[in-house]
Amino acid sequence: MFDAKPGIHTTALSRDDASGSVTSVERPGRGYLPNPAGGRLSPEQMECNAPSEAGPAVPHSHRLRNAKSPPPGPSGHLAAYPGPRPARRSSTDEDSCDPMGEDLSLAGSAAAAAYHLRHRSPTPGPSGACTPSCGAASRDPTLLPYRKRPRKGSLVETATEKSVAAQYLLYELPDEVLVTIFSYLHECDLCRAARVCRRFYKIANDLGLWKTLYQNVFEYDRPLLHPAPCEFEFVNPDDCELENPWKESFRQLCYGVHVRPGWEARVPPPPPAGRARSSRVAYAETVESAVEQSERPGAPANPLIFIHTGHYMRQSLVIKSNVQLIGAAAGNVAKHVIIEHGNESTLKFGKGARQAYVGYVTLHLEVVANAAPSGEHCSPAADQCSPTVDHCVVRSRSLVGAAVCVSGARAEPIVRHCDISECENVGLYITDYAQGVYEDNEISKNLLAGIWVKNHANPVMRRNHIHHGRDVGIFTFNNGQGYFEANDIHANRIAGFEVKAGANPTVVRCDIHHGQTGGIYVHENGLGQFLENRIHSNSYAGVWITANSNPTIRKNEIYNGQQGGVYIFSDGRGLIEHNNIYGNQLAGIQIRTNSCPIVRHNRIHHGEHGGIYVHERGQGLIEENEVFSNKLAGVWITTGSAPVLRRNRIHSGKQVGVYFYDSGHGQLEDNEIFNHLYSGVQIRTSSNPTIRRNKIWGGQNGGVLVYNSGLGELEQNEIFDNAMAGVWIKTGSNPTLRRNKIYDGREGGICIFQRGKGILEENEIFRNVQAGVLVSNDSHPILRRNLIFDGMAAGIEITNRATATLEANKIFNNRFGGLCLATGVTPIMKGNKIFDNQDMVEKAIEAGQCLYKISSNTSFPMHDFYRCKTCNTTEKNAICVNCIKICHAGHSVEYIRHDRFFCDCGARGLRNPCQLQGEPTQDSDTLYDSAQPSESHTLKYNDN
Repeated sequence: MFDAKPGIHTTALSRDDASGSVTSVERPGRGYLPNPAGGRLSPEQMECNAPSEAGPAVPHSHRLRNAKSPPPGPSGHLAAYPGPRPARRSSTDEDSCDPMGEDLSLAGSAAAAAYHLRHRSPTPGPSGACTPSCGAASRDPTLLPYRKRPRKGSLVETATEKSVAAQYLLYELPDEVLVTIFSYLHECDLCRAARVCRRFYKIANDLGLWKTLYQNVFEYDRPLLHPAPCEFEFVNPDDCELENPWKESFRQLCYGVHVRPGWEARVPPPPPAGRARSSRVAYAETVESAVEQSERPGAPANPLIFIHTGHYMRQSLVIKSNVQLIGAAAGNVAKHVIIEHGNESTLKFGKGARQAYVGYVTLHLEVVANAAPSGEHCSPAADQCSPTVDHCVVRSRSLVGAAVCVSGARAEPIVRHCDISECENVGLYITDYAQGVYEDNEISKNLLAGIWVKNHANPVMRRNHIHHGRDVGIFTFNNGQGYFEANDIHANRIAGFEVKAGANPTVVRCDIHHGQTGGIYVHENGLGQFLENRIHSNSYAGVWITANSNPTIRKNEIYNGQQGGVYIFSDGRGLIEHNNIYGNQLAGIQIRTNSCPIVRHNRIHHGEHGGIYVHERGQGLIEENEVFSNKLAGVWITTGSAPVLRRNRIHSGKQVGVYFYDSGHGQLEDNEIFNHLYSGVQIRTSSNPTIRRNKIWGGQNGGVLVYNSGLGELEQNEIFDNAMAGVWIKTGSNPTLRRNKIYDGREGGICIFQRGKGILEENEIFRNVQAGVLVSNDSHPILRRNLIFDGMAAGIEITNRATATLEANKIFNNRFGGLCLATGVTPIMKGNKIFDNQDMVEKAIEAGQCLYKISSNTSFPMHDFYRCKTCNTTEKNAICVNCIKICHAGHSVEYIRHDRFFCDCGARGLRNPCQLQGEPTQDSDTLYDSAQPSESHTLKYNDN
């Protein structure tokens, strides 16, 4: 006999040798053991039968070898004993007791009889204790003398028979049979069987048994762990660290009620009085009845309801307690558990649902045909509740109500891993100071916005996938707020994220892309913080800011837009800083119509158009940006615009660095503008900027070009190392150049021609390859207090009907002379100092040299030049006076004028070789003026 309760005192039976009567001895342990010596047990016998860690001890002769259970088989079931039982060990072995301390002797069986006959009869010890061989004979009644054998039906015989049955059940019955028997047990009985012995413990904890039992009750194909209220997690049993995840899941979930229509009849009947239940699984017919039962007084603090596979129609649940509802099905759980209603909200959370939970179900609001439009929602959460909605599918056909609505000052739900899609209105609507956490949801293909946030609502949204909406992706308005992190927002018909009417969200590390209009749209006094987002591949601008909106756009990647990167218009403002803006089809940043943003610390590059475009009275502070490698102008400023550009690096553009046109104004201060294929700065058509303290170098078409009636003030700039002139002034332009340094130009310092004007005051002009200042073609500038020195040609050259006003200039140490005037030129001169110039032209003439020797074809010395009629030279050819005397002696020659040229004879550009030059030099016709600069094509692109 076995008692399942360890530690209870049981009665041991013993026979008195003299009288043959059976006596009982109280001792701790399980079952009945006869006392072979009769009478009361001696201390040695008590010690022999004392309980050990594995259970009560038995005499050594009663113990079996290898009483431990076999290891589990490869399939998780315990392996059966292979073949015959192993040989018995000595009776002195210490591990022959089973793990639970039961007596496993074969005494009394036919198999043991032959074994016992080969040993001597038991001999009591001097103190009455059992000898090593006494136990075997005393346990087998057939080996006792006839008069000492127990009568049939006595307690000893009954105990012996039951001991043999127990031995067979515990050790002789194959494991497969035990597994099959245990498979018919409920969870409570299976746990009780595990307490019998080690073998039962291992078989009762078999993975296959618990998996089958678990799936019969819960239907899941993976264990579902429930470590805390509102926390559920499926685990892979092969990767789980738990010894038996199926059993552990059953233990954590066993207190739940199962909504499974028709299954209440399958519940085992109540056990008789005094007997334990075999199963604690409870069933209910409807979800509503299960919820009502969980909200009654005396219900558990966090009741758990399992909603099994099925389509539950006309269900309208109102949750006002901490009940937990979870779908139960195999495979995709939510797909097989559907809760639906017609014109009322399918699920409502009210006050008191602080720790409610709904998970792994489909919530469906199907509007009945011909019914009036309903403002009901599929899953609303009201004030003072914070439920968890997890792994749910939400569908709604309501035209006037959102699929999920959260409203109220203390509404703080957790919505995660849900699919809110294909709804006829807004997917998720959060309003009226509501908050909550919304994570890892799929929100797509909704008729209106995927998410609305309004009226001071302040949710936290992370890692949501919001896409293919037929309206905007996320819409925050009417002072809505919120923290949006790591969301993927794409392919929505309007903007991916819209901010309006005082809304002020924080959007961090989101991916906003492939919008059918724009990426981010901030308008009508919208605010917001947009930080570290990737905004790309949108059909329109990546970011729109308009109508007095003032967001912060910081540390974003804005690229590959089908139009511009950031578009600010109609009195838009904003702080645009530390962004990387590149690869957009139009301008990286566009500012227009009285907008006035702050744009700083950005990298704007590799645009298919320009870098920054400011037009239509646009303003703004643009500072410390790097603008480079754009196909058109780095910065355009036009049509009455007047921004301030400070400390920017504008370089390596395919056209102009900074382009002012059509009355473009503004301030250009402390910038570095370099390495453009056209000029560093161009000013045209009544534009009048202030250009101060900039460094302008490396322009392939000059440093600054002012043309077509351009104006401007250029002060304290360094203009150097440009391929053509440092400053060009032409076609009626009239700028002011003051205190600039213009040097190391690969042509002239300042070139003024084609009716150009201008005031040049206190500039330093030096080390230029051609003239420091060249005035030509009817131009008339004013030069005051300039230093013009160390030039590789003349200091000032005036030619082609031009004139100038020269006052208090210092002109010195120039190679071809200080002031060179062409025929007919009469400048106005007052107080100039011209000294220490090298006059290399006069020296070469006096030495009989060809002037080409000192000029080559890179500079144009001013002297008398001629043409040879005999050699058929054209009016574009020029021959110096020494070549006329030597190389063209006896020819018919003609004096043209005193002007700047280089000698075509010395350049071997005529038929007769020059006798004053050694090596021939290929040459084209003489140029009387410097090469003409190229005007920007930006306007042409913009007009298209």
